[in-house]
Amino acid sequence: MKQFLKFTLASIVGVIIASFLGMLIFFGILGAIAGSSEKETEVKSNSIYQLDLNGSLIDRSEDDPFSAAFAEAFGQPEQAVLGLDDVLANIKKAKNDENIKGIYLKGGMLMGGFASFKEIRDALIDFKKSGKFIVAYADNYLQRNYYLVSVADKILINPQGMVEFKGLSADLVFFKNTLDKLGIEMQVVKVGTFKSAVEPYINTKMSDPNREQVTVYMNSIWNTMLKQVSASRKITVENLNKYADEMMMFQPTEKSKEYALVDSLVYADEVDSILGKYVKDFHLVKHGAMNKLPDNAKFEKEKLAVIYAVGGIDGGDNEGIVSSELVETINKVAKDSSVKAVVFRVSSPGGSAYGSEQIWRALTQLKLKKPLIVSMGDYAASGGYYISCMADVIVAQPNTITGSIGIFGLIPNIQGLNNKIGLTYDGVKTNKLSDAISINRAFRPEEKELMQNYVNRGYELFVKRCADGRKKSVEQIKAIAEGRVWTGEDALKIGLVDKIGGLDDAIKLAVAKSKLKAYQVKEFPVKEDFQTKLMKSFGEDMETRIVKAQFGEHYAIFKQIKDAEKLNGIQARLPYDILIK
Repeated sequence: MKQFLKFTLASIVGVIIASFLGMLIFFGILGAIAGSSEKETEVKSNSIYQLDLNGSLIDRSEDDPFSAAFAEAFGQPEQAVLGLDDVLANIKKAKNDENIKGIYLKGGMLMGGFASFKEIRDALIDFKKSGKFIVAYADNYLQRNYYLVSVADKILINPQGMVEFKGLSADLVFFKNTLDKLGIEMQVVKVGTFKSAVEPYINTKMSDPNREQVTVYMNSIWNTMLKQVSASRKITVENLNKYADEMMMFQPTEKSKEYALVDSLVYADEVDSILGKYVKDFHLVKHGAMNKLPDNAKFEKEKLAVIYAVGGIDGGDNEGIVSSELVETINKVAKDSSVKAVVFRVSSPGGSAYGSEQIWRALTQLKLKKPLIVSMGDYAASGGYYISCMADVIVAQPNTITGSIGIFGLIPNIQGLNNKIGLTYDGVKTNKLSDAISINRAFRPEEKELMQNYVNRGYELFVKRCADGRKKSVEQIKAIAEGRVWTGEDALKIGLVDKIGGLDDAIKLAVAKSKLKAYQVKEFPVKEDFQTKLMKSFGEDMETRIVKAQFGEHYAIFKQIKDAEKLNGIQARLPYDILIK
């Protein structure tokens, strides 16, 4: 009894201490948030917008002051996250603000998709039309960062730095051998010769059709990069390929200057003097401050809505698209009489076929009332294409990954694992198929046939949606479907998209179609408020942060396995876990 009381008292004390520490952290975070609150930015004359190219690039910024606060509270470095929407808006502000004379691109380690990088690159090219300058400096440039900064008037690099310029490669992780050791068989039903999302679970290497499609779209992305770097740097594509074959990152830095990939080799402390040649007595305005610079947009009664659909569809967690919530948003916009046109921004590798159908239905009803333009981001493939196909016009970047019109189902058979650990099962049933689709045994022939027919119906519906949306016959869509992945550039040639361009181009098309004169852009879904973010930060978001910190660079593999557990129903999903380097 004495020991019991001792341990009980210790537990109570532990809970009190933990609660007290939790409150300290909570108020510390609130203090950090309050301290970070700033008034609107006032730009001084002779200013330069500094955009730090480090961290991760996402489609839409998250109004999240908690990351820095949590990092500070737990003694961890803050992970920088840039929203593409903020970057594009700030470049436009910098172009239009007479006090801002140029842009300083600092760093070269930003991670993100190729289409998003092109969108920023296009915005920088438009910025230069104002006659203002762009200077870039980094200790090291990752390849896609070099592609981005190649538009700069001056590209500077540390004398001991590296320019990663070596061509593209793609890696796909395969789990079959691991699953075999565990005694788990992944049973697959699918439609589409090229539908390769299931390959990591049933193969040890790429199938020939998958290798073919990856080769085609990788070369398309690389050739887009080469052409645009060639135009900006006045280096022939032939020479750029030669330099890539030398693997420039391991060549002496002087060689990058000799080949005109960069302009000058300078240390970080010399950059100010170079910027000073463009603007005397300059002031740097950092990205966070630019976010607080008002865009001076006038209030207008008529609106143009931009609806964001970013991430996997119904993946079973808070990351990505929740179809029921997105449908609710679409219906709300459809009923809003002040909204005269809609741009649907899609950056999704797909997911639940059922969820995709519900989104398709909501957008079809919206399209009856308002012009609907789709703007494709890094991915709009499989389910991502399903929810795009009905648009009046589809706009994609040349390096957008799209298509992948195919369906699959994935059911594990853990009988081998049960045998290894000694588990057995027994039971009763009332009908022939009452125990159908069990994970504790292999499919029976009639179960396999039922599943295949179910997937076939899903595929036929998917194809019909695409055929109706694209005003093509079912046979025409099937000829380019089979789960095959295309870049935006190739998709334009076969009629899966209508135009090459970015979000701004899609907005211009929507304005033209709706004949809007004066309008205001309104984004949906509305970003989460303070209280919602706070609760999430102490809930699932915190759990995700801890797991990411523990797994580090291996988190992507962990998440792929975790997501496979949550697959529900048939899937219209891209093999998007291929890592392009």
